[in-house]
Amino acid sequence: MVTRSGQTDGPTLTSAEFAALYRRLSASASWAGGQRGALVALTDARVAAAGREVRTGRTVTLAARVETSSGPDNPEPARHEMKGHANSGSDGGLDFAMDRFAMNVHGDADSHIDALCHVIYDGTLHGGVAASSVTPDGATALSVEAAHNGIVGRGVLLDIPRLRGVPWLEPGDHVTADDLAAAETAQGVRVSEGDLLFVRVGHRRRRAELGAWHTAKWRAGLHPSAMEFLAQRRVAVLGGDGNNDTAPSSTEGVDFPVHVLAIHAMGVHLLDYLQFEDLKQACEAEGRWSFLCVIAPLRLPHATGSPVNPIAVF
Repeated sequence: MVTRSGQTDGPTLTSAEFAALYRRLSASASWAGGQRGALVALTDARVAAAGREVRTGRTVTLAARVETSSGPDNPEPARHEMKGHANSGSDGGLDFAMDRFAMNVHGDADSHIDALCHVIYDGTLHGGVAASSVTPDGATALSVEAAHNGIVGRGVLLDIPRLRGVPWLEPGDHVTADDLAAAETAQGVRVSEGDLLFVRVGHRRRRAELGAWHTAKWRAGLHPSAMEFLAQRRVAVLGGDGNNDTAPSSTEGVDFPVHVLAIHAMGVHLLDYLQFEDLKQACEAEGRWSFLCVIAPLRLPHATGSPVNPIAVF
């Protein structure tokens, strides 16, 4: 059940209820097939229409800075090593400053995109692709390479803490389909087919003001039933400033139900651990909650995801 405060008291979906929800969403997303999944909604016409969102030329990042320090939510931080520095050329002549980076792409701190091969559920990937297509050498199907030409479309930010009059949602709280619809009304925007939907729960603001915590065990996110809203609107991408999934899980026997429903059932690429504080300010200053959004994953042919720096253009 969900208490009046929004916190969970045990699973809110039984395994049977989740299975039924999965079947409904999978059937409704039959149009989102192939290697690109729901990205097929980003037709040339929709991308061109999204370009008309650009009016002032203001640009805003949706990514957080890469974390290189360990913490309760980041036990395997990204590693940055300098391979050259300014003093190396002190004897004159030409030299170069160089770097090396290593990252756990699917951690709980850094902004990243999940490819459709990221979620294995009941022995398959999205669209019934065999799980064996993910090998020790990488994914041979549904990798992040499906987005190698970039993801460009109309972005929409729905700010749930703003709707509720709080700075952030507390860990364990859920965003419901009713919340998404109410945020549309309050913000004067409507999510449409092919949109890139971004849902703010205030994770980054809470982290900045109160410090990091064990996010893997306790975080705010979407309720699984909220995915029916996304299916009805046929969104192309879902991004959050947290993991998109609530923890503890709201579903009996499934730890990441939103990941399963979005990626596996619906073919929707997920962006996790973005930051929307700059975007929120820009939307308020511009007086609108939609914008052109450009997402450019790295060209990693067999990867399950990529670090990413989405850019909103007003």
